[in-house]
Amino acid sequence: MKKNIARNKKALFDYAILETFEAGIVLKGSEVVALRQARTNLKDSFVRIIKGELYLLNAHISHLNTTHSHYKHEERAPRKLLMHRKQIDKLLGKVSVEGYTLVILDLYFNVKNKVKATLALAKGKNLHDKRESLKKKQADLEAKIAIKNYKG
Repeated sequence: MKKNIARNKKALFDYAILETFEAGIVLKGSEVVALRQARTNLKDSFVRIIKGELYLLNAHISHLNTTHSHYKHEERAPRKLLMHRKQIDKLLGKVSVEGYTLVILDLYFNVKNKVKATLALAKGKNLHDKRESLKKKQADLEAKIAIKNYKG
């Protein structure tokens, strides 16, 4: 059973998800404590492969008021993601050749209480695809309301 910390809803709107992976993440103690309080934002975050290693960039993990000034972390620091070498090489091939993008979908605590990230190989949606997504979402919502209000 996993306990969700944060979701990247914007990624699901902007990208068509092709494949998902699980990755570990390297964090400092103050970052883990902040994540337990769900003090994070993944809205504009993305993943890059730099020198054969995965890095989560532009993810915001806020400070807690109780954090000592000596132990405070940088809020938008690049954070290293942990995956097997073969998986990283496979992702590098798809990103560089086929033009796909790597995005983080969510952060969560796994059964062993470690912070994990769901990494997705995604392709950017065009404007008309986004409009179709919004229309489908609106139609589903209207159908759900109609079913709820139906008295038969």
